[in-house]
Amino acid sequence: MKGQQQLKKSKVVKIDSRKSWEHHITNVTNKGYPVMIHFSAYWCMPSIVMNHFFQQLASTYHNVLFLNVDVDEVKEVASKLKIKAIPTFCLMNGGAPMDKIVGANPDELRKRISCFIHQKHSPKSV
Repeated sequence: MKGQQQLKKSKVVKIDSRKSWEHHITNVTNKGYPVMIHFSAYWCMPSIVMNHFFQQLASTYHNVLFLNVDVDEVKEVASKLKIKAIPTFCLMNGGAPMDKIVGANPDELRKRISCFIHQKHSPKSV
């Protein structure tokens, strides 16, 4: 599968169809891992600029699946998640959106994913 080869190379899986999206989301949801999605477009300069940073995050957070969705190629996924601007970064857990970051803001993106991972692995207060 093309996505699996890309995962080995870059740690970010490019989603190129609704079927690919469903496969990866179902698989990661069953395993209990969170997902970080970069909604982008080939013509959007801020999206292009964020690609390298997104790759770095994927190399840092090994228990998170990182996906890249081109909104022009997989419109139904972008529409379903109500993506109105790009770049948009969406953090999902259990198949449901948990957080959304709109715009090219590396510091905010790192802060949000770090907080989410920390909360997920922290013991619950009683």
